[in-house]
Amino acid sequence: MSRLTISMPEQMNEWVEAQISTGRYGNVSEYFRDLVRRDQERREAAINELRALLDRAEESGVSDRSVAEVLEAARQEARQKGLLRGDN
Repeated sequence: MSRLTISMPEQMNEWVEAQISTGRYGNVSEYFRDLVRRDQERREAAINELRALLDRAEESGVSDRSVAEVLEAARQEARQKGLLRGDN
């Protein structure tokens, strides 16, 4: 197993220590390994969602909507999913 040294502000260190004190993690290494695993899972889920969206788009065929209409529909869907603020 490799070793990694990190620096962080005291406030973040206090947060990490608080998470460990709950008993969910045995030490700092366990906490950070859990963070990395969750990040890997989140990225994999995002990739899978993107692939599904691309498959769905490809299966839907050619649209009779204008480019502007397609973009606006995409913006609305992104806003609904919390991916865009209302002003974008």
